[in-house]
Amino acid sequence: MRRTKLIATLGPASAGPEILDELIASGLNVARLNTSHAEKDTLARQLAGVREAADRAGRHVGVMLDLGGPKLRLGEVASGTVLEPEAAFELRAEPGPGDASGASVSYAGLAADLTPGDRVMIDDGRIELRVTGTAPGLVQTLVRAAGPLSSRKGVNVPGVRLGLSGTTDRDMSCLAWALEAGVDMVAQSFVRSAEDVERLREAMGERAVPIIAKIEKHEAMEDLDGIVEAADAVMVARGDLGVELALEQVPAIQRRIVAACRAAGKPVVVATQMLESMTTARRPTRAEASDVANAIFDNVDAVMLSGETAVGAHPAHTLMTMDRIVRAAEEVAVEHAWKPRPGASNDIAAAVSRAVCELADSLDIAAIVTATQSGATARAVAAHRPQVPVLAAAASEAVARRLTLVWGVRPWVVKPYATIDEMVDSAGAAAKASGLARSGELVAVTGGVAINVSGSTDLIQVHRV
Repeated sequence: MRRTKLIATLGPASAGPEILDELIASGLNVARLNTSHAEKDTLARQLAGVREAADRAGRHVGVMLDLGGPKLRLGEVASGTVLEPEAAFELRAEPGPGDASGASVSYAGLAADLTPGDRVMIDDGRIELRVTGTAPGLVQTLVRAAGPLSSRKGVNVPGVRLGLSGTTDRDMSCLAWALEAGVDMVAQSFVRSAEDVERLREAMGERAVPIIAKIEKHEAMEDLDGIVEAADAVMVARGDLGVELALEQVPAIQRRIVAACRAAGKPVVVATQMLESMTTARRPTRAEASDVANAIFDNVDAVMLSGETAVGAHPAHTLMTMDRIVRAAEEVAVEHAWKPRPGASNDIAAAVSRAVCELADSLDIAAIVTATQSGATARAVAAHRPQVPVLAAAASEAVARRLTLVWGVRPWVVKPYATIDEMVDSAGAAAKASGLARSGELVAVTGGVAINVSGSTDLIQVHRV
């Protein structure tokens, strides 16, 4: 059983029912819907397609909606535009066609935030500009790193704090649609502080779903612990992070983010360019294979494919390749020193989650079964990275799909129960039905004496199936 979860981004290359069936057969756990490159009618078709394909496969597959956030982008640029070294280039607030002399940018207040000497990076740093002057609605620059320029490319300004809101009107519109449509989790782009996460959660109201905070801004590293505390999960979004910060710093920052999440017991995802060459090639580079494996050695919860499955030549084959790399790495993965924080002395649920993992290590236990109303118990147990599988006996399909992101957890929906004995029997039956335990084997069941009450975990029972 593979423990690390696989996320794949949907797009034109992975839109049809046949390719969705192939992705799920290749190991897909969570499908990512990217609002930066799709309108709501396309997102609705993608969501429906995933649900139908998961039903056909008899699998729980989560759906993550990725909000675009306040991403700076160029406007339209004439085809064939090429910037030359040391040429003058303008960034304009006023919309209009662009060419080698300048182009519009999506943030009208950019000029007010920049000063001469600042760097502006375009297209993930492929083009670099140096600010020479500003005027209302106009940024004047010189081209330092030249090359082809095309429409809608991303714009980054390393080391500069921009006066942008954490969420856009489009984000709010997409969020309202997503909550109504029933997505399982939301990724929040360009998070800068814990307050950004808290504002998004407040906007969700009573229909709140887990929030995955994407770390891709330099400001986020200043409030990393706060963001980890506020979010339900964290994503190391290395694309923009590698432009916002010095490239050589990204590997160390990745490990720092992963360590913070592991210490707090929060799920963490590593994303961007993991198997980038497979967008066109049939095989990844050796460096890419090592990149994926190193994330597994750090005990991340999930790894993610972006353009490789959204617009790549062979998305299912790419996902299958990642699955093989992950499985091979898991066979030799060594647990690192950091552990979830023990929690306060009166945190019974945290202590029980830790204890059931220790019990599984000392007895011949086939699986840990968590009877969970919200998914919190399963996440808490998985944070300790037990050696045996974790089966989440979930109260609903929605809870089961939210757990598809969590390391080592296999979600399984069970019928309601009214007593502790029924809960334990239901857990044993689920372990057998899922194939994680055979008749006569032992499972460790954890749940709450207060039946069907979220957050009441206070019970461990060893049960023979």
